Amino acid sequence: MEAREKPLRWGWTTGTCAAAASKAAYAGLVTGAFPDPVEVTLPRGERPAFALALSQRGEGAATAGIIKDAGDDPDVTHGALVVATVRHGATGSGVTFRAGAGVGTVTRPGLAIAPGEPAINPVPRQMIRAAIAAVTGQSADVEVEIAIPGGEELAARTLNGRLGIVGGLSILGTTGIVVPYSCAAWIHSIHRGIDVARAIGLEHIAGATGASSEAAVQALHRLPETALIDMGDFVGGMLKYLRNKPVANVTIAGGVGKMTKLAQGLLDLHSRRGVVDLGGLADLARGAGASAELAQRVASSNTAAEAFAHAADAGIALGDRVAQAAWATAARVVAGAGMALEILVFDRDGRLLGRAPLTPAHHQSLPRNRRW
Repeated sequence: MEAREKPLRWGWTTGTCAAAASKAAYAGLVTGAFPDPVEVTLPRGERPAFALALSQRGEGAATAGIIKDAGDDPDVTHGALVVATVRHGATGSGVTFRAGAGVGTVTRPGLAIAPGEPAINPVPRQMIRAAIAAVTGQSADVEVEIAIPGGEELAARTLNGRLGIVGGLSILGTTGIVVPYSCAAWIHSIHRGIDVARAIGLEHIAGATGASSEAAVQALHRLPETALIDMGDFVGGMLKYLRNKPVANVTIAGGVGKMTKLAQGLLDLHSRRGVVDLGGLADLARGAGASAELAQRVASSNTAAEAFAHAADAGIALGDRVAQAAWATAARVVAGAGMALEILVFDRDGRLLGRAPLTPAHHQSLPRNRRW
């Protein structure tokens, strides 16, 4: 019998950890005692409690730290120490925020936090204010400094630099809870990348499925880094956001397998969401002039890359057909939003194999391939 899979364990956002650390630090500052464990209330009413990994008092300040547990999610900040140092602030100042070591500072417009501010998002800020008020039952005038030792190195594995967040990580979270493999942080970064591009007035952005296609599309269009959206498999997440936050010209770039899936109508291009339909590729090859024998070889291929190789050997422009069908899928999502779409299909070496050029995405998008 197959073993029953264990349910994936949920975790806590950096915002939740920062709020709990801030509450413990403020309690230490005003009472001399650090609550351990320390409990906080999340935006939806949950009340988790956290053990302290660090607690100390200094001259006019108190510090507490909590180890982030992201559950079973592959979060780069899993196991990081989130530290809050709290000091009394000027009368009437309320709760103010500082970026400590490993927490970034916003440098570009378009994000939820203004340039020059610590990269502590609005919901975590509100959670921190509420956690501090819970200590004495009233609001307080305090300065809260959030730090994540080693955060600048961890931030190099995120999209913060592209978003204009320098010096470290962002303090994130909207519910306070990390849902394993929800990929919410990635989609959040896609949305913030679009926000930054719009705020600085860019009229052309490009979403790519991977590093090779991103480098290729950047070279083709000579785009600045701020125009590049690390879309990954989440083409649907990008397009649905653009439907309400449009950019004049949008390019989608990817390899043969991912773009074939988009052509099939898939908006999540991850392998768990579907496989390449080689029979559909064979139909496209026939439409491009492939013989019955070549179409059979395409349909019998092991991978999309092999199918494209067979087509290329016979001089069949399969890439253009895939790009056109992928364009139709994307156009159906953003039709009427006032954007022009382009699809680029690259091989692993960054060579352009297919293109559907920038064309306004009106409601009358291209017809579907009959198989798809």
